[in-house]
Amino acid sequence: MAPLPATTAQLRVLHQSFSHRRLEGEVSAGGFHWTFSWAFDRGELCVEPSLGRALIQDALLRFLLKADYQLEPGGDYAFTVRARF
Repeated sequence: MAPLPATTAQLRVLHQSFSHRRLEGEVSAGGFHWTFSWAFDRGELCVEPSLGRALIQDALLRFLLKADYQLEPGGDYAFTVRARF
């Protein structure tokens, strides 16, 4: 049985506002780079640019939901995406 494909994504939190209920940052994986904005009170995630967005959006949202209270501005984080970019 072949191992599942995997890519490590790097995430940096740039801004967090509890009053606006928003987290903003950058994420990169496999040569792609995106910025994101997450409205955590509504669960809305916006990822730009659209190039390669489908590769990262679901994995990024899962990571944010799992680690949201541990994330801090200026922090660098990594998570695994079960795909090869």
